[in-house]
Order: sequence, then structure tokens, then C-alpha cells
Amino acid sequence: MDSKEVEHLHVVGHPFNTIRASNDMGRMPQDVMHTAQTIDVVPRELMKQQNAKSLDEALKNVPGIAASVGEGAGGLNGDQFLIRGFPAQNDIYEDGLRDFGVYTRDNFDYDSVNVIKGPSGQVFGNGTTGGAINAVTKTPTLQNHEGADFSGGSGQYYRGTVDINRRLGAHTAFRIEGLGNSNNVVGRKGVYDHRWGIAPSISFGLGTKTTLVFQIMHLSDESVPDFGVPVVAARGSRVGRPITEYGVPRQNWYGKDQDRNKTSDTMETLRLTHHFNSHLTFHNDLRFGEYSRNFQASKVQCKAGCINAINSGNLAAGAIERTTPGNSVPLPYHQSSWSVQNVASLQADFKTGFIKHQLVAGFDMSYVHDRRRQDVYNKAVPQANLLHPDGGTAGGVYRIAAGDNPGFMPVIPGLGKKANNSGYGFDTGIFIYDQMWFTKWLSVKGGFRWDRWQSQYNATGGPASYMNGKNAIANPDIHIPDTENVINPTASLILTPNKWQMFYFTYSSSTTPMGMYVTSGAVPVMPGKQSGTLPSSKPQRAQLYEVGSKMSLLHDRLGATISLFRLDKSNALTTDPVANSTINTGDQQRNQGLELSLSGMILPGWNVTATYALYDPKITSSATKSNVGKMIQYVPHNQATLWSAYEAFPNKPWNFTVGGGVTWRQGVWLDNANTARVPANVEFDSVLSHRFDRHWSVSLNGYNLSNRLNYSSIFSGYATPAPGRTFLGRLSMDY
Repeated sequence: MDSKEVEHLHVVGHPFNTIRASNDMGRMPQDVMHTAQTIDVVPRELMKQQNAKSLDEALKNVPGIAASVGEGAGGLNGDQFLIRGFPAQNDIYEDGLRDFGVYTRDNFDYDSVNVIKGPSGQVFGNGTTGGAINAVTKTPTLQNHEGADFSGGSGQYYRGTVDINRRLGAHTAFRIEGLGNSNNVVGRKGVYDHRWGIAPSISFGLGTKTTLVFQIMHLSDESVPDFGVPVVAARGSRVGRPITEYGVPRQNWYGKDQDRNKTSDTMETLRLTHHFNSHLTFHNDLRFGEYSRNFQASKVQCKAGCINAINSGNLAAGAIERTTPGNSVPLPYHQSSWSVQNVASLQADFKTGFIKHQLVAGFDMSYVHDRRRQDVYNKAVPQANLLHPDGGTAGGVYRIAAGDNPGFMPVIPGLGKKANNSGYGFDTGIFIYDQMWFTKWLSVKGGFRWDRWQSQYNATGGPASYMNGKNAIANPDIHIPDTENVINPTASLILTPNKWQMFYFTYSSSTTPMGMYVTSGAVPVMPGKQSGTLPSSKPQRAQLYEVGSKMSLLHDRLGATISLFRLDKSNALTTDPVANSTINTGDQQRNQGLELSLSGMILPGWNVTATYALYDPKITSSATKSNVGKMIQYVPHNQATLWSAYEAFPNKPWNFTVGGGVTWRQGVWLDNANTARVPANVEFDSVLSHRFDRHWSVSLNGYNLSNRLNYSSIFSGYATPAPGRTFLGRLSMDY
């Protein structure tokens, strides 16, 4: 048995059959089908057919993914995803390297998006409680081409992208992608997003043993943060619901005219691959990232008067409270971060006697530094009318530097009155795992990763003391260090009786140190070892047990997967909705369930992508005894997606493609006490396209065709209404 019999590295079959897709990482050399873990892939062809424009929109095709809006003293915002109900804000990767930024990611330079489900500490290191999201970017090829898309439609939507690839020599090529995007959010008055991006890259050594790829990605974004609407319990109900469920118009935005989220993110990446021979391959990936952010948002509250107006049905008499001095969150701030990461790995294929080995070993080092200056408000923001908000007029409210105005500074629990925050995280990881084939159809895989995590959080500036009633409270600078040494093992049993079937059992684990969220928030997750006044807590740990099967059917046109899993999490992180800080509760949680997927071409011209997830999420242990047995927040019992399209008369002048789909998510709880809930989401989408010739095509996409009130982002006390019915036309060119 030679190495080619056990390596599955390239894409075969139909492009919608993602089960044959590569994982596009040196640390994961097998393809999706032969990797013993649930992996969902959103291919470029599907994103183009749906006219998906962001990472968030691409992930609508993946079951178990939910978006949460940032809360807490940092005002997280940006891309904040949950995988199988567990936070993944630090688990977003690009080409296998961690993306430390907090921003909204556009997919203009994406080739595909892979979601690796379950703890993956042996591959990615710290984090990945629910899984990891890995965006695979476009890189230069030796074939010249030029492409462009121009879109326009509802919500004053305008978008243009370009993709140009040029061969520069026998083994060298250059590629550049560009983006311009401007739109209002349909159904949300006053919410907009303007962004532009550019991604040049150059490859050397294409088609040779040594390949070097250098990439730059820059994305600038200016948008209005949307914290949505509060969740309240009306008279006679013990369960809170978004106020839009009581007749408040979905378009009502309760922010103010100064709210903004300006981000600028740049990543430079250098990737080297060298094949010594058919048995030995070396990978080295290096990235430097720079991230800046200017953030200001209004967190709204529906207090007693507002609730009374809802109960009486007189919505016009209600008022929404907005941010005021002394209300700690979210504070406006200026943030500047930078990061560097290097991952080196060696893949060796060899034999010991009759046993075939595929061994991967290497190291991973990363450093991230964050600094932010807090601002405060000079006076209270006027209330907004519940039914007819004022359009965001601030009425003389403006932001001022916190360090120069200590009287306006709020008291942040555990920290005091602080004007500046900074921190760093330094991780060193060593990993090794080996897959061993005892026969052509029986193999086992095992290994581990060791990580040493060091971090420090600093809260400085502000007055020497402040008054709490008649008592003077000291306000010293706070320095919170954290050091953790962790080992995360993995083990798998894999059966491949033939080329189109694979069965597996997998155990894997991951660890999340409490000081890990360096760039995500202004208030730290309470670390495990420090000398300050904050309570101690242990790292969050997760363990996965999964059994499943993957099949490639109809001559590799169609891929199917089924998996049963149990995911246990201890020392769970949660957000305190009162103090607005991320804390370690010590709770134990379990999510177990079934996931199914089908993707590919059923008949010539007819492609389908379908997924279903059945979850049983429970709190198994908690210091709050009444929470034991309750459902984990944000996790639905059932979730499903379906997308199908048919190309008619493909070689005729009257050709057309027609398709559509539905995304369904059952209602979810917003807290672990199960006292607040958002209803089910159901969205119907469609596409109709025509190709004029090999180079030009036109399409029309429809989204949320029923104009149903859905919720796109959720958090403990808030829900953001999703866009209403939207239509986008697109003209595409490809030479």
C-alpha cells in the first residue's frame, strides 16, 4: 500500500459535492470525507448562486450556527458566531491561521468556507469549544482570467467586485480581488453599511516542489451598530419576548446619530509548502495582522414605563431608555490591535512493518496585543419614543475622553473607574498526531497538542479614588496575569470499506483559558490565576464524542453525511446581563444530537444542498440549582436548511437557472434560566438567472420572500430583527 492509497487531497466529482473537498490545511491532510469529524463546507459555487456577500450569509447554509450581537463592556459586535450553542468569536480562521480581529467579514476573496464541528484543540489550539470556522481564500493560478460582478437592489444596495488573475511566468502568477459595497438594511431604519476591500496575492513555484504564496487583505468598514430591540415579559407571561412581538414596528432603531462602528483590518500572510519527495512535506504559514476600531453604540432598555405601555396597548406612550453617564456599557472607545502567528508542520508518510503511517507534527506560536482608550458621554441621551423613535438625534450629547472627565466614568464591576485598557496573549503550541493503517480499510488516529498560554490584562487611568455614597473607594491600576499549561488529546477509529464509504468514531477535546479574549472586550474574562480582587476560576474545557458516516454517491456527484455526537463543556463561560461582563460560572453543559447533510448533483443540471440538525442541549450542573435541566441558551432543538437549483437548456440561447430554498430554526432561549425566548426563524429565498454566453450572465435573487419577522442576531436581553423582503439584481462577467 503506497501513500497515494491513503492520501485524499484533491477535489473530484461535482463542485457542490463538498464531501470530496480539501481541508486546505497542512495540519489536516485528508479530504473532508476521510476526516473523522463533522465538517460542513460552503463552496464558492453555492455562495455565487445565492449571491452571498459576507461570512455571515455564507454560514446560513450550516446547521448549528447562530449569530450573537456583542454585548458587555466591550461592545463586541462584528462577527460573533455560536457553533452548536457555544461562542466562537475567537475561533474564526483564514487559511488555517487565526483571525484575531473583531469586524464584519466580507467574502469577496473567499473560495470556500469550512466549519469544523466540535472541539479541535489538537489542530487549532486554545478555543474551538463548539468548533472552528475556516475561510479558504482565493490564490493565484497559472490560468489567466478576469471576472467582475455588479449588484444593485433593495435598500439602496450597490456592490461591485473584481477578480483578475495573471500568469507572470512558467511558475509564477499574480491575482487581485477588489470590493466596493454600500447598502442600507431593509426593514431597519437608519442602519447602513459601507465597506471596501482589496486582496492582492502572488504565487511562486506553482507546479513545482516548492510553492510560496504572499497575500495581503485589507478591509475598511463604516457601519451603524444595531443592538436590535429589548426582550421583555408582558403582563401574565413568565417568558420574555422581543418587543417587536407586541406590535412595535420592526424598522424601529433606537440608537442615536453618533453611533458608529469604523474598522480597518489588514492581514499579510506568507505561506510556504515544500515537497521533499512523495513521502515528506513541509508547511510554514506566517501572518501579521493589524486591526483598528472606533466604536460607539446605544444599548437600549425597556423599563417599567415602557412595559406598562406594552401591557396597555398604548405603544405611543412608551419610552425607550438609552445610554447615559454612569451606565457602564457599552462605552465608546478607540481600539488598536496587532497580532503575529506562525505555524510550521511536517507531514511524513512511511511504514513500520505492515503498518502505514501518516504523521503530522509541528509548532504554533502566536502573539496578540490590544490597546483601547475609553470615552464617556457628557450627559444623558434623551429617551426615544417606543412607537416613533426620533431618528437617532442625540440632542447635544457627545463623547469625551474618559481620562479627562472622571466624573462621567462608570464603575466597572471588579475594576473601578478606568480610562484605558490593554492586554496581550502569547501562545506556544506543539502538536503531533499519527494516522495508522493496519489494512486498506482499518485505521486509527491519535495525538495531542500541548499549549502554554500567557496573558495579561491591564486597566489603568482614572481618579485615585471615587465616592460610593459617603465612602471613598480606592481606584488603583489593575494588572491581571494568567498562565495556563494544557494538553488536548484526540483519538479516532476509522473504517473505509470502499472508496465511497467511511465510518468513524472520534474523541477530541479543547481548552479555553480565561484570559484568551484579548481583543474581544474591554472587561476581561475572569482569569484563573491573578493577584487582584477578581474571583478565580478554571479554564473552560470541552470534550467531544462523535460517531458518524460519510458517503459519496452517484459516481461522486452527491455527498451524504450522518453523525451522532455528545459535546460536554465544563466551567462554562456566560455573560452576566446585569453586570454586563463575561464570567466563568463553573456550570457544566451538554449538547448532544444528530446532524445530517446532503450536497451535490442529483440529476444533470439539478444541484441540491440540504442539512438537518436535532439537538438536546441541557445544563447538567450549575451553582444556580434551578437552572439544572434547563436548555442551553441559543441552541434550538431543530434546525434545517435546503437549497436547490435547476439549470434548464444549458446550451441554448434561452437557457435559465431557477432555484430557491428555505432556512428554518426553531425558537431558542436567550438565557440559561429559560425566561426569555425568540420565536422560530423561517426564511424563503430564490434565484433566477440567465447566461447570455460563456462570459456574461444576469441573475435576480430574492431573500425573505414572505417578509416574515425573523431575528438575525440574538443575545441575552436583545434580538435584532433580520432584513425584510429584499431583491438584488446582478450582472456578472467572466473571461
